[in-house]
Amino acid sequence: MKAAYIHIPFCHHICHYCDFNKFFLKGQPVNQYLQALEKEMALIVKGSQEKMETIFVGGGTPTALNEQQLETLVTAIGNHLKTDGNTEYTFEANPGDLTKEKLAILKAAGVNRLSFGVQTFNDQLLEKIGRSHRAKDVFASIEAAKAVGYENISIDLIYSLPGQTKQDFIESIRTAISLGLVHYSAYSLIIEPKTVFYNLMKKGKLPLPGEDAEAEMYEVLMDEMERHGLRQYEISNFAVPGYESRHNLKYWNNEEYYGFGAGAHAYVNGCRQSNYGPLKKYMDSLEKSKLPIIESHEVTKAEKMEEEMFLGLRKTEGVGIRQFEEKFKIDPRLLFAEQIGDFSARGLLEANSERIFLTQNGRLLGNEVFQSFLGVSNH
Repeated sequence: MKAAYIHIPFCHHICHYCDFNKFFLKGQPVNQYLQALEKEMALIVKGSQEKMETIFVGGGTPTALNEQQLETLVTAIGNHLKTDGNTEYTFEANPGDLTKEKLAILKAAGVNRLSFGVQTFNDQLLEKIGRSHRAKDVFASIEAAKAVGYENISIDLIYSLPGQTKQDFIESIRTAISLGLVHYSAYSLIIEPKTVFYNLMKKGKLPLPGEDAEAEMYEVLMDEMERHGLRQYEISNFAVPGYESRHNLKYWNNEEYYGFGAGAHAYVNGCRQSNYGPLKKYMDSLEKSKLPIIESHEVTKAEKMEEEMFLGLRKTEGVGIRQFEEKFKIDPRLLFAEQIGDFSARGLLEANSERIFLTQNGRLLGNEVFQSFLGVSNH
């Protein structure tokens, strides 16, 4: 095991589009949660001295914790997960949340990468989507992070937001690029059940830009990033070469990883597992020294091969044929001949002697391509 994801499910504010496992921070048993989290790490890692290549602390909003809680969290992580100078150690952060004290705590704990949830630089849109920060908070937070020595900083944007125009998104991209950061992620808005936006959409009160506008925004995104030397290495991710998110690449390379915390997912010893989402169930389980796993599925060889394609095709370089053969002792071009043939004919996929990858057009219809590789082996 070389990677770990740690989930902190607390937020000062719940965004209208978010369906992650999260809770409004006020009045939550944060300290008990952190104790349970440390216990879960202890039970699973069992004193292993194996060095982590990547650690990613996400949420919720990890930086919503106060200084003392943040200190408790990074100490717990340091007690159980071994790192060295080569570990990529990321914390998700909310613009406006990171005080000088919190930045100092993270820096001292060896956190060397920050990922800010920015979403847009348009203050009216930020309000409309339920974000509590404003554009000025983003500039201040990034300046503060750079001042204490952070250079590996990423920001997330969302496009196809209600009422968003293509021009508005172009301005957000340009503002983001003007910050001179090494990594950017940009996702199109997905309306998930149980969110404020889902309820509005059902009532016909959510003016979304529509599929054509969304495709145009994505094309503009790819062009602007490329023009500024930011290489698209995955469907939604762009980086100065050498600054790709090594943690996310673990997922797309279909590698195993620990998942700690309420609602976290893990892929360990060939099993995909998920933890209880409700805090009480998660903490009660650990109080009895039982792992809080609600679901565990042993991945079959057939499913592993499908996942290798489904996840690997998200990367710009696609799926390496030699790597696939080394892992599974079969050529993916034989195994998935029908899908590769169909999508190559439609100009969405390309396959050569070394790799199978999406074309520029294929990126626009990525989900359709990915899905075609799932469930094949059951036919």
